[in-house]
Amino acid sequence: MSPATKASESTAAMLCVVALLKRDRARHMVRAAFPRRRAHVVAAKTAAEVEAHLVKELVDAVIIDAGAGDDAHRLLSRADEFSSVPFLLITTLLPADAPLVARAAESGVCDLLVEGVDDAAARELVSRRAFSARFERALSTPPATLHLETPLQIAVWQSVVKRAGRPVRTDQLAKELSVSREHLSRSFAVGQAPTLKKVIDLVRVLAAAELSKNSGYDVRDVAEVLGFASSSHLSSTTQRLVGAKASSLSRLRAMDLLERFSRFAAMPDGEEERVAPAPSL
Repeated sequence: MSPATKASESTAAMLCVVALLKRDRARHMVRAAFPRRRAHVVAAKTAAEVEAHLVKELVDAVIIDAGAGDDAHRLLSRADEFSSVPFLLITTLLPADAPLVARAAESGVCDLLVEGVDDAAARELVSRRAFSARFERALSTPPATLHLETPLQIAVWQSVVKRAGRPVRTDQLAKELSVSREHLSRSFAVGQAPTLKKVIDLVRVLAAAELSKNSGYDVRDVAEVLGFASSSHLSSTTQRLVGAKASSLSRLRAMDLLERFSRFAAMPDGEEERVAPAPSL
């Protein structure tokens, strides 16, 4: 079995799904779609709890029960503020739900889960739209500028990308790939490839940039959900890797960040700190 296959099988990150469910039928649909070993489902009782969790942990999807009344309306009104996080509405699709379904369409809700119709497909409908899954698909192949070409380098890249910016330690990656931490570190940064630490931090900055484009998040929120020690830690990491302020991430595309990183990665560790920061866009 190749390193890439091992990593793929062992690092399938559990999705974090926040669900506001009021009716038993909706609870049954979500429970059947996401058993404990397939996802981390946070059961919220109110819209306020959902909103609080969105700025506490990296959320892959939000599921709203059409029977949640005013709380459902409140969350629908905020869906466009978190465009990177798919919001889905569970509905019976009966005439009584029509006004709420129309509201969902106007608010940027990405899909409906129809009771009695989509039960068997609910996991797939949610998972393929999840933030982590979309992030992984977009970056599954290492950018050529990183010079990651060996099977081990590619396996590590894909393992890090699967986490969609969540923190990961070198020893975790080594265990997943059945190699020692020392071997992993030595074998990764060969040729023109950057160090493993820089690659891990780069992926986290790419995730931070994506989340920063959501009006519902500020820099402090992004740092919190991605597990940075503080917003200052996110800012210093961004400055060190790409020479830009964290406040500029919302305006920088992934290709912009990769271009900046390719220049800074060639510098010895520590020298990046002495480079003047790029002006805000």
